[in-house]
Amino acid sequence: MDRFGASALQARFRRWMSATLLVPALAVGLVACGSKAVNDTFDLTASVSEVTTTASARNRQLLVADPSALKALDSEQILVRVSGAEIRYLSQSQWSDRLTRVVQSKLVEAFENTGRLGGVGKPGQGLAIDFQLITDVRAFEVAAEGGDRGVVEISAKLLNDRNGTVKAQRVFRAEVPSAGTDNAAYVEALDRAFARVTGDIVAWTLQSI
Repeated sequence: MDRFGASALQARFRRWMSATLLVPALAVGLVACGSKAVNDTFDLTASVSEVTTTASARNRQLLVADPSALKALDSEQILVRVSGAEIRYLSQSQWSDRLTRVVQSKLVEAFENTGRLGGVGKPGQGLAIDFQLITDVRAFEVAAEGGDRGVVEISAKLLNDRNGTVKAQRVFRAEVPSAGTDNAAYVEALDRAFARVTGDIVAWTLQSI
């Protein structure tokens, strides 16, 4: 084979190798692009505007324990109750973190914003605590049956950390109608319901300890 024939063969071989390598690389790029998150991310408000008491406990320190919740609630997904037993999740939407972690963080922030406690924190922060606030998130959902609305229900116990006795316990619940039928309106209704429950929990706690 002359040198011109050999050169042409080498050129075809290089083109074939380039095409063979390019196709897998393109496929990997498409998978990577397709895996990007498209969900809108929402947070909750740590509002103290709903706190109706003037009680103060500046000589007390409070630990806000890790809240408990059923697995269906305790995730980044926003729960929608279609009927009494049927639940789904709000499409293309998510919380900024696992729900119980968001609730705990906002409760701590709400207590701090009042300026009426000697100290408030989470487990592991080294507080010499007087009381623990133990919560269970029973409902945190968009209720679709009977009119779209945000529903939040949280049970709370105040545990005296000195002797292990329950000082007080109560269930807090709020329902707020949604102002629209889009995801942002549903989350706003949930946020307003959570603000009411948070305000009630903060006021109750300050009065109880």
